[in-house]
Amino acid sequence: MNRPAFVLHDHRKPRPHFDLRLEDNGVLRSWAVPRGLPREPGENRLAVAVPDHTMDHLTYEDADKSIADIGWWEEHDRNDKRILFTLHGRDGAVRYALIDTGRDWLLRRTKEQH
Repeated sequence: MNRPAFVLHDHRKPRPHFDLRLEDNGVLRSWAVPRGLPREPGENRLAVAVPDHTMDHLTYEDADKSIADIGWWEEHDRNDKRILFTLHGRDGAVRYALIDTGRDWLLRRTKEQH
């Protein structure tokens, strides 16, 4: 089974933030998440869409960017305004929703977890 990959980069410049990248149709769809992934169910974080990245960014690291988590992701539902998915990372599986607010995105850790 070919599972789509994800990576969460800890990016320290220009200001500390995280980059969430989801493999989708041969590219990494990407969002800058200033405060990192939500930790508690129902918690939200701002997520700013940034340009897609090539697949070589999946394992890319340098002096300003390191891999905070990596694994595969599972899509549960998608429409024009929302993506519901589970990240299967190093420390287990967590379900999130990315919600398009019209201006930016909202990354929400869902109350329903596996």
